[in-house]
This record gives sequence, structure tokens and C-alpha cells, in this order.
Amino acid sequence: MTKIAFLGLGHMGKGMALNVLKAGHELTVWNRSPEKALPLANAGARTAPTPALAVEGAEIIITILGDDRSSEQIWLGEDGILSGSMAANAIAVESTTVSRDWMITLGSRCVEAGLRFLDCPVTGGPPGADAGSLTMLVGGEASTLADATPVLEAYSKRIYHFGPVGAGTAYKLIVNTIGAVQAAAVAEGIAVAREAGLPLDMVAEALGTGSVASPMTTYIALRMAQDNHDDVRFAAQWRSKDAHYGVNMAHGLGCSTPVFDAATALFKSAVDDGLGPLNESVIARMVEKA
Repeated sequence: MTKIAFLGLGHMGKGMALNVLKAGHELTVWNRSPEKALPLANAGARTAPTPALAVEGAEIIITILGDDRSSEQIWLGEDGILSGSMAANAIAVESTTVSRDWMITLGSRCVEAGLRFLDCPVTGGPPGADAGSLTMLVGGEASTLADATPVLEAYSKRIYHFGPVGAGTAYKLIVNTIGAVQAAAVAEGIAVAREAGLPLDMVAEALGTGSVASPMTTYIALRMAQDNHDDVRFAAQWRSKDAHYGVNMAHGLGCSTPVFDAATALFKSAVDDGLGPLNESVIARMVEKA
């Protein structure tokens, strides 16, 4: 049994934390909205009123939040994690999809505070979090990853170790920006199919099973065809945020990204129009509007 602190119980964190608990670890949880911690408390986890108290004595600290700002607040803010009293040689695992620059900075701050650190975003969505089948995209020391793996395996089935801190996030931003491109391409295809008078449900089915099929295409095409965006798997605002981080990273590395740029601008327009909380498939409306 390992003493774990888990902070952030949203769409992804809730399932991840429940699987940590099911694996038999001692778990303390924290969430900005305390009511979201109730399912964990009912399942046997302790709850804490602040991040600092949540990590008291913790051997592994796992966080999964929204963006750079929320990550910085929970780690460095008043009553933040780094003001707490963790176990000696504890491991910090940041699973929030943040910018590469912030992940590297956070890693340095954690090491300065005496922690070992893993850059560890995940893929697989809420279904993967609930099923314990996420893919881990890791940056950090191999020895730290080896020590954390028995806990990470509570909610993951595959682990890719890309290199030092920042490498896992770099890959996550690449793949999530590619996802924005795929979504934008499907939205344009559906719009053209509509103008051509094609049966859109059939188009969506064919796209999801044909030569351009991918998990993204399969999941998103029918939603776009039916203008169904209320059942949120991944909100447009989070895809927009990730693509923005991905494009900024690429530009900072001297890369030209015209396709990434176009898809990122489309998602930004959806957020600017107040559609951010809806499922990312809602960008189909922006294509139609254009």
C-alpha cells in the first residue's frame, strides 16, 4: 500500500482516483469544488480542505487539472502542494495537459523542493480513466518512473517514456493539435457533403469505417452530422487550449505550422462565440457559419 494524494477530480481525475483506491492504496483527495470529492469519500478516500493538507505524508502526488494557471495555483499558490509536508523522496506526477515551458518550470520547482518529478499527461479520455486503460506519456528519470509505475498501472495499460521532463508534454501537445486538425477536416467534409445533398448519417458511418477512419473521425463525424454537441466527451475550450499550447511550442522551436494554425484558429473562433463548454464537434457550426 502506497500513500497517495490525488488532486483534481474532473472528467478524467475521478475515474483515475477511483482506480487508485480500488488498487488498495491509501488515498487522500482534493478538488476545488468539494462536492466532486464525495464519490471518492463514499468509496473510502480521505478528503482534504487544501492541497497542502492533501499531500501531508504522501509518497506520490498526482494532479490533473485544466491548464497552466490552475496547475500553477495548486502547486505554488497559498496552501499549495509545495507548502505541504510530503514524505521524504516523494514523487510528484503532473498529468494536466499544460504548456511545455510550464511543465519544465514546474519540474524544476518540485526538484528544488526535494521531490522527484514526472511529466505525465494521459490519453484515452474519460472512458479510459474509468476503465483503467489510459496511455501514459511520460517525461522524467527512468528510475522515478520505475518507482511510480505500480501506482500508475492502477489506471493505465500502456506507458510511453519519451525522455526528460517536458518530453511527455511535447508529445501530448503534438497529438492533441493533430486531433484539432482531424476534427476541422471532418467538419469541412460534413459541410461539403451537406451541400452536395448526401445522406449525412451514411457519410458519417462511411468516414468512420473507411480509409480516413481514425478514433477521432469515428467518434466525431456522427455528432457533426446530427449537430449533437451537448454530451461532452472533450470540450471545445480544452481542445482549443491544447492546440494553442501546441502551436506556441512549435513556433518557439522554429517550426512552421500552417495546418495547425488554421485548426487552432477555428477552435478559438468557437470559444470566442461562447461554444467552448460544448463538445469539440461543435466546430462544425463554425465551418457552416464561414
